[in-house]
Amino acid sequence: MTFETLADNLARVRAEIARIQAVEGLRHPVTIVAVTKGHPATAIAAAWRAGLPDVGENRVQEALAKAETVAEPVRWHLIGHLQTNKARFVPARFVMVHSIDTPRVAEALSRAAVQADRVVRVLVQVNVAGEGQKSGCASAEAGALVERCTALPGLAVGGLMTMAPFTDDHGIQRRTFAALRELRDRLATAACPLEELSMGMSGDYPAAVAEGATVLRLGTVLFGERTA
Repeated sequence: MTFETLADNLARVRAEIARIQAVEGLRHPVTIVAVTKGHPATAIAAAWRAGLPDVGENRVQEALAKAETVAEPVRWHLIGHLQTNKARFVPARFVMVHSIDTPRVAEALSRAAVQADRVVRVLVQVNVAGEGQKSGCASAEAGALVERCTALPGLAVGGLMTMAPFTDDHGIQRRTFAALRELRDRLATAACPLEELSMGMSGDYPAAVAEGATVLRLGTVLFGERTA
């Protein structure tokens, strides 16, 4: 696949981000993580050529396999659940893990980072909507998990991440993302400002932008439907 429409798709997304931020009075930069899970490694090269240096994968093993064939110096993000037995592969490859949802996962990654003499930037994943089928800590537990991650060597806590319910209801989407922003505002300190809000995917990124997202995780809206 050559992803001929990627540049045009990206231009439309960036225009929409700018439009929404203008309406909402927002001016901060928004990082687009190009989600390449289920796409061949050529999607990563296409993303790089289009000006997207950040790429996201759900599974450690899929990312490692693709990295062997990708020449472009992209920044790899792990956006899916991290299994503790895969933590040892993370420090050498990923610049950020968006999905720290338990102390056990944080501690496994900390041990791997220390052993590799690396610092891994992490986000605490919060299940704001309380959906049983989704990963993420409860909102009431987020503060304790942020504190635990902050205390662990080899980890740098950058902010919070969430996923909205799978719905076309813009109001529900905005309420979910607003709740994460408000939680961040309550938990942020001078020592740990939690600057990043990773929220918004292809189906709901306009609502996330309106509520202050700093990182969007976009796949289908950029690349089209997945091939695998």
